[in-house]
Amino acid sequence: MASTRRRPPRRRVWPKIRLLLFVAVIAAGATALYPVWKAANPDPPDLVVRYRTSTPAAAAAAKPSLEVFNETKKPLSLSDVALRYYFTANDATGPTGASGYAFNCVNAAVGCSHIAGRVVELDKPTDTADRYLEIRFTEDAGTLKPGANSKGIDLQLYRTDHKELKQSDDRSFDAEMTSYQEAKQITAYKGGALAWGEEPDGTEPGDDKKASAKAAAPEPVPAAPEGVLFDDFDYVDAKDPALFKHGWLVRTSKGGPGIDSTWSAEGVTFPTAEGAGDDGQVLQLRASTDGTKAGTTQASLGTAKSKFRSGTYAARIHFSDEPTTGENGDHVNQTFYTIGGSGKTYSELDNEYLPNGGWGRLGPKLDTVSWYDHKANDRVYTTTNKSLDGWHTVVVTVEDGAVTYRVDGKKLFSSRGKYAPRADMSVNFNHWFIDLPSLGERAWDMKVDWLYYNANDALPAKEVQAEVEGFAGHGMNFFDTVQESR
Repeated sequence: MASTRRRPPRRRVWPKIRLLLFVAVIAAGATALYPVWKAANPDPPDLVVRYRTSTPAAAAAAKPSLEVFNETKKPLSLSDVALRYYFTANDATGPTGASGYAFNCVNAAVGCSHIAGRVVELDKPTDTADRYLEIRFTEDAGTLKPGANSKGIDLQLYRTDHKELKQSDDRSFDAEMTSYQEAKQITAYKGGALAWGEEPDGTEPGDDKKASAKAAAPEPVPAAPEGVLFDDFDYVDAKDPALFKHGWLVRTSKGGPGIDSTWSAEGVTFPTAEGAGDDGQVLQLRASTDGTKAGTTQASLGTAKSKFRSGTYAARIHFSDEPTTGENGDHVNQTFYTIGGSGKTYSELDNEYLPNGGWGRLGPKLDTVSWYDHKANDRVYTTTNKSLDGWHTVVVTVEDGAVTYRVDGKKLFSSRGKYAPRADMSVNFNHWFIDLPSLGERAWDMKVDWLYYNANDALPAKEVQAEVEGFAGHGMNFFDTVQESR
């Protein structure tokens, strides 16, 4: 049988080449189409911000309410998060080059004491945004679990000249969002990187080609120290809901001191003032009169709770030797004081500045007074006979049964023993007339830049000032971590 030679198998080269070419074409097409697909199928965001408001376009203050959702599968520290609300300035300017705007926190589930903020001008403004309000959280604001919601953060943004806002051209404002809805006109940042929303220049999360989307993480906002109250008096007016939420009461009740039952909210305002720090806003207490009881109003602001005793009380106060309007000559009393208890626990510590004197004694003078029994007039005091017209830092320390009064770091007086506080007290500022010596309209103004209280330590004025500047530098315009006694 003849043998048959087997042919070698034909190499299948071209099919392989064709397969490779096909794969290459598919890959190239996929690469070209990826941006389109990615735009239609973006990665889920780490954060979601929802927004609502309760104001029309023209309002005394913008009132954005925000919620932050953690959309990741890991816990999210709020201290890593920043929120930006964009708006236009409408020609508002501050007293010394400041933004002309301020904010406050009205209410927040995480606590307003754990919220900081600042108003920043944009490097590249647009028709709907030349500034933004940035909200950040302190290290004690807490952590959002996966899928958790921060719940409501109710804010106010307003002009420090207190003129009406025009929000119709503000990027982040939407009058139709009266209930919470997702809002990409408000941006959120995680560790400094854009995580939600669209910036005014069109930058979106994941746009790594733009520096704004991958900015360096800012330094964390420190936790508010325990046992401390600080207030920079950033409020809209005497009816500002934040004022009451922060624990203040505007006095309108009857009684003394001064011209009986003339206490009015009309004299409690929050203007800007020369010499004031930060955004220039102050608490102003105006005592005005035409020389009659019916034409007289006195002003007072005090804490609603009596929870202050030992430690440091400090305030930066502008005393006035002359009326803002009208003729001089009134016996006015410009006072920073604490009071609490009754009967055997009665306690009161006074700083009373009388530019024209009073009760038969000449001014200008400052009386520093520690009380034991008001009804029996049992007190100890000293009088500093000199003008204090202008800004001064007034400090009272209570430590180891001793009360010490200082102005601008200089010791004026100390009391001890039974004249130390025996009860927790409220903190108050008031401005009132001892008497009405003449007819004619006049008005006196007392101003307060800030209040600081520390329950833990008796601090000198320099340390108080350093702490206050540190708070302002981090955008912490209010916090209260002082606990009530049980």
